[in-house]
Amino acid sequence: MNLRGLLHRLGRVMEPTVVSTSSLASDEFDRNMPRICGVCGDKATGFHFNAMTCEGCKGFFRRSMKRKATFTCPFNGSCTITKDNRRHCQACRLKRCVDIGMMKEFILTDEEVQRKKDLIQRRKDEEAQREAEREARRPRLTDEQSQVIAMLVEAHHKTYDDSYSDFCRFRPPVREGPVTRSASRAASLHSLSDASSDSFSHSPESVDTKVNFNNLLMMYQEQGSSPDSSEEEGSSFSMLPHLADLVSYSIQKVIGFAKMIPGFRELTAEDQIALLKSSAIEVIMLRSNQSFNLEDMSWSCGAPDFKYQISDVTKAGHTLELLEPLVKFQVGLKKLNLQEEEHVMLMAICLLSPDRPGVQDHARIEALQDRLSETLQAYIQLHHPGGRLLYAKMIQKLADLRSLNEEHSKQYRSLSFRPEHSMQLTPLVLEVFGSEVS
Repeated sequence: MNLRGLLHRLGRVMEPTVVSTSSLASDEFDRNMPRICGVCGDKATGFHFNAMTCEGCKGFFRRSMKRKATFTCPFNGSCTITKDNRRHCQACRLKRCVDIGMMKEFILTDEEVQRKKDLIQRRKDEEAQREAEREARRPRLTDEQSQVIAMLVEAHHKTYDDSYSDFCRFRPPVREGPVTRSASRAASLHSLSDASSDSFSHSPESVDTKVNFNNLLMMYQEQGSSPDSSEEEGSSFSMLPHLADLVSYSIQKVIGFAKMIPGFRELTAEDQIALLKSSAIEVIMLRSNQSFNLEDMSWSCGAPDFKYQISDVTKAGHTLELLEPLVKFQVGLKKLNLQEEEHVMLMAICLLSPDRPGVQDHARIEALQDRLSETLQAYIQLHHPGGRLLYAKMIQKLADLRSLNEEHSKQYRSLSFRPEHSMQLTPLVLEVFGSEVS
């Protein structure tokens, strides 16, 4: 049909279209209103061939127009078409279709229908391709990485008893005795940390600035000499036997954990020993974060007797030069909210450091550490999409541990020089910390 004929056709059907579909047009804007077929009153599925109809009347009109069917009403040509009787009189049904504005010009040819189907399918295929590309770019773990993580988590579960039931086998903790300078300063550190706990909980990035350790250092200098002064002899080391047993126990667990790290047992015995001796205290500090409590800056290990305050550690001979940065480290690490998988990978990366003193096969150990680092980064990408800096913060914690290790070694040497103190230590503690690895 040419343009003139189409315009004539539109003019002929315009008036009944306006009359019969005006209410439907307004309903189009209210999606909560039910849509009714303008032909039979059934539920409409949308605009078909220029009118709101159900699927049944849409199909009837298309078939009739394509067949150029001619129907005759057996009655007087004014049948009322309903959902129930719409099949009874095709002539009146078709007339009703035309009256509400349905137009055969809107019916697609078979070729047009096929092109439309092809276009729809092509769009579906393109969307599927885009989704496949997005899926391919999405971070994921390889089977090997997933297996490594599973092995490390299992190793941690086998070597870390979070019931702390073995602690009752240690020499008992003894907290009595005179209040020494170190214990006094530790109490100050504890109360100052306590007062700053709100700052910790609200601003994890400001840990270093909220706790004013400089005040403690000034107090330490004003009060004078070394914490190992004469008043702190004897009973001031009342916690040493218990904490020595705790550290000895922890070293055994670190050794058990290390043996289950993929690749560790393939290293030479000399390199295994070198790695364990130089990293044991760092891994112990990492492990202890699991029991560290931000609310009161203590390590809670089950029973009340095994809740360790900073002052308890001073009664084992350690001073605030170690304990101040240790508490800051524990707070900062806790605030990272690491998942268990990230925590165990960090311990394994710490242990497999190729730059440890006494290590011979640097390249092999570095390869093991690199594989763990890549696995950790892949895990972070997968589970912390917005945590781009998390890996860098975790690696910074390893640098902090090096400084803590150095200070611990210095204080341990000072402690072990005195026979009355070194005799309280266990053979394993003496072996691990008692000689420098060259």
